[in-house]
Amino acid sequence: MKEQLEALNGISINFGEGGMFIVNVILAFVMFGVALGIKTQTFKDVFLKPKSVIVGVLLQWVGLPAVTFLVALALSQWITPMIALGMILVASCPGGNISNFISSLSRGNIELSVSMTALTTAAAPFITPLNFFFWGSLYSQVISLHNDIPVLVIPFLPMLEQILLLLGVPIVLGLLFARRFPNATKKITKPAQVLSILLFIGMVVVSFSQNFQLFLDNIFYVFFIVLLHNACALGTGFFGGKLMRLPQRDCRSLTIEIGIQNSGLGLILLFNPAIFPPEVWHGHYGGMLFITAWWGIWHIISGLTVAYLFRRKPIVE
Repeated sequence: MKEQLEALNGISINFGEGGMFIVNVILAFVMFGVALGIKTQTFKDVFLKPKSVIVGVLLQWVGLPAVTFLVALALSQWITPMIALGMILVASCPGGNISNFISSLSRGNIELSVSMTALTTAAAPFITPLNFFFWGSLYSQVISLHNDIPVLVIPFLPMLEQILLLLGVPIVLGLLFARRFPNATKKITKPAQVLSILLFIGMVVVSFSQNFQLFLDNIFYVFFIVLLHNACALGTGFFGGKLMRLPQRDCRSLTIEIGIQNSGLGLILLFNPAIFPPEVWHGHYGGMLFITAWWGIWHIISGLTVAYLFRRKPIVE
């Protein structure tokens, strides 16, 4: 299995300067569209019933990356370091917007879901690079003790600078636009989000088209790894909420929110050579690309499945 996955690491995607400009524009547009759905009132409402939101954010920012780190270590004899770092990158991303929709299907606490998505998205320019740097560096150090591989030095400050620029600016602009032009925001929010998803899918298809056969050859292994990782993410949300004795509706929303990650953001970040410079990663991070890309597909399937199971079980408070 490990030998098979090694073949993925040799894949690198080079868009060129013109292509990277388009990728950065798409990323900015995606984050601007996400920010349009964030209302300042959401942050105020957090302080009215803070327990569930605090638990959820801690599970998102600390619980999931820590669980991912342990799972990656447990699988270290079967997976490559780049596969593990792909898992950690996904765990470092904020919750995905589709989690709000799936949470409503689950008859969960939609207000809690929206609040968590808003908070984790707004903090993503800081938390995503910080978590990836901390857990990625820790994994690299631990794994190098038991394997004859060099410790990978993850450049934190350049990554933080680029992510602040690429994520922070469009998020702030989106928040300001929504506040200044509320009527226009209502009209363009859904079209902007749909368009951003279509642009992202188109970019992924073009990017991986030349390596599609290699992906098919390794789909079984990638599928299993993402399946296990996503199950752990869903379990972190569900059992974390149960452990803190939160209401059932809140536990359902936490399950979905922690299990649905904005892996599309992670994939776009991987496309950017300023954030993942080839000279540092030796141009070999294909394993990260494939794990992150498949997460974006699988978490929708698993989220809808969990929502179906939740709907069949009545809520007893």
